[in-house]
Amino acid sequence: MKLMRNTAWTRRGCSLLWCPSTLVTFAEPSEVASIRGFFAFARSWPDDLPSNDGRALVVAGLEGCLDALSPEDAETWVERDLKPRIFAFQDEYQGDAALVFWLPSGRSRVRYALATGDYSWSGRGGAQLPLGRLIWAGAESDAERILTGPSTDPDGDAWVGMYHPRIS
Repeated sequence: MKLMRNTAWTRRGCSLLWCPSTLVTFAEPSEVASIRGFFAFARSWPDDLPSNDGRALVVAGLEGCLDALSPEDAETWVERDLKPRIFAFQDEYQGDAALVFWLPSGRSRVRYALATGDYSWSGRGGAQLPLGRLIWAGAESDAERILTGPSTDPDGDAWVGMYHPRIS
């Protein structure tokens, strides 16, 4: 399990974040885009992104989309609709910008299987969505846990999100 204790994730890569006090260190609430806004941005990416002095796009609503769909439909939607836009974001900004998905209940819903190294999302009805395969294209071994504060426990309160440098 890789750990990240710096703020590089606020300037590049793709992250999942669930700590509000961490979010406000680089993004104002008014700068957060809806998932619909993210899809609209994908039609014509802006030169300057809304957050972190033009270096980050924070997107809310992924959690709601995953919860509103059946597990099968959620997987299909991520594969067909969301992931191509994540790739397009990476291609547009060439690793010089951060895409951060705001998942308010992520801390209690992101699960890690120690035996396999797989991350999953606890969906509705107890369904486990293969988060690593869906969001990170199976490159879970490159994902890092974002840690803040003095605690060194990667499963404790310091764990505020997940970061991946580049999805391929």
